[in-house]
Amino acid sequence: MKAVDPILKVENLSLTTIDHKPLVNDVSLSVGSGESLGLVGESGSGKSLTLRSILGLLPSSIRQAGGKITANGKCAMVFQDPIGSLDPLSPIVSQLAEVVYYNQNVSRKAARTIAVDLLQMLGLPESLKHKDRYPRQLSGGQCQRVVIAMALARKPDILLCDEPTTALDVTVQKQILDTITNLQKELGFAMVFVTHNLAVASAMCGRLCVMKEGRIVEQGDTMQVVGHSKDPYTRMLIDAVLPLPSLERRAE
Repeated sequence: MKAVDPILKVENLSLTTIDHKPLVNDVSLSVGSGESLGLVGESGSGKSLTLRSILGLLPSSIRQAGGKITANGKCAMVFQDPIGSLDPLSPIVSQLAEVVYYNQNVSRKAARTIAVDLLQMLGLPESLKHKDRYPRQLSGGQCQRVVIAMALARKPDILLCDEPTTALDVTVQKQILDTITNLQKELGFAMVFVTHNLAVASAMCGRLCVMKEGRIVEQGDTMQVVGHSKDPYTRMLIDAVLPLPSLERRAE
């Protein structure tokens, strides 16, 4: 049977500063349609830069020094800072309706209806249909759901998630992660999920890439990487996942 081409392929990607300091070195990865890939590593390992290079959103001080990126579908991104990703001067339904209008070729009225439906699907209050709100009037978790809705409004084939739950409370984190997982099952998009949390990546993704100092040091199926890691850095990340303490009641 003929192998299916990946929907996203990064080949030998290298990123440097404008004065040629290497940041990402010879990174290669691929994602199939509907697949989830976790990109894991500590802060400064090059994960977010790799993700941003896919959309061409690198900072002006960083350039692509080599490699090739091929995306056979529409990409959208969920950013780490939900509040910073939204316009503080525009109500959220209006913001989302603009994204729908320019991406789905519908009327302004239809765009607003679609926007409200998207927000309700993501668990935002039904009252937004009648009374719009500004980002400052929402919680961090609600703002993150709005940012996810904006990404989905583009009807992406590939969803790029840049540590979307880092700044949220743990209970809200779980809600957002469950939302993303359920949406992927329902809509069928491929996903690249960037995080420093190996436990989160293992729960979310079928395959993992482990990055250290701008290089991928290990990659493969999640169970293979977690259960039979070969690189010392991967084992260090596994050991850093804190287990829950015993809940057995101690005798006094």
